[in-house]
Amino acid sequence: MDVPRGMKFRALAEQLREQIATGVWTVGGRLPTEPELARSAGVGINTVRRAVDLLIEDDIVQRRQGSGTYVLAQPSGIRLQRRFVGVLVPSTSYFYPKVIEGIERVLSAAGVRVILSSSEYNLEVEAEQTRQLLQAGVDGLLLVPNLHLMDDPGLFFEDLPELPVPYVLIERRPPHPTLDDATPYVCTNHQGGAYAAVRHLTELGHQRIGHLGRLRTGTADAVQAGFDAAITEFGLPVIPEVNQRREIWTTSEIASYARTCVDNEVSAVFCLGDRDASALVLHARRLGLDVPGDLAIVAYDDEVADLGEVPLTAVSPPKAEVGALAAELLLRRLTQGETAPIHQVQLRPRLVIRASCGAASRELVEM
Repeated sequence: MDVPRGMKFRALAEQLREQIATGVWTVGGRLPTEPELARSAGVGINTVRRAVDLLIEDDIVQRRQGSGTYVLAQPSGIRLQRRFVGVLVPSTSYFYPKVIEGIERVLSAAGVRVILSSSEYNLEVEAEQTRQLLQAGVDGLLLVPNLHLMDDPGLFFEDLPELPVPYVLIERRPPHPTLDDATPYVCTNHQGGAYAAVRHLTELGHQRIGHLGRLRTGTADAVQAGFDAAITEFGLPVIPEVNQRREIWTTSEIASYARTCVDNEVSAVFCLGDRDASALVLHARRLGLDVPGDLAIVAYDDEVADLGEVPLTAVSPPKAEVGALAAELLLRRLTQGETAPIHQVQLRPRLVIRASCGAASRELVEM
């Protein structure tokens, strides 16, 4: 329904009150500029000023000359309907616990309840869980679809806009987006993380580098692409015997891989997954190799990389930050509706230097 022209500023003031009450704009934080509010709400600058004036009269916000408009207090007397957000992840035991932690921190602060589901890396379960979340009446969805298990992920993105509630994807994005793609997502730059790992090893003097990788995981192809790009850019030799990927690495296969590294005079290996990297350390040492003296190892994920006898240097995705930012963007979509801008965000992972690569141990290093 159209809002009468003379009432638009009051409607906008109520919208801003609700955004402050739900935590989109927090106490002590600064509101967007008045021109930015005008653009996002689709109104004139004078309408925005009159709306902000109403909040100033109620001591909710304060204009500060030359600085902006800041939130002073939560609105009183506003009755908000309790919101629910559905969160669907592939696993609640590996990689995603920290993502979930970030999501819950942001949504809890905004008074929004979370309904958590896991697809257990099963497409049928994923479809059923999505249906159940929608039937439960969630107001929005944070989704980690199993694109790597789909024969044609493009079909998923064709159907995605038909969802009846706002959504944001986490750690997933369209594989072949159009220039005007409007899919909201927050991802880690996994390709860049693998590239950074190889660059670090080359800076330590390694020239013959292997990749012990995985198949059919959410990050496997991006990690492989980053590794391949680094090998090409740094002019390193391609060694097929030690550039291997498996859906699951058995103990005997990792032992065989360690011997292959010796046979091919490989001095460093980049591993997708802390557990496979830890197993490689064990088998390398059984062959009489010193880690990192004879074989440097860098892992990807940083889930348990610091727990082994030889702590692993690892690429560390910003999992909690990914979850928190996705939750913040969904809150904006819930409060601003169709006027909310579409965000497509990549966050850089960090390289955590530990003993397994041979460099001096230090704190997190930016890529």
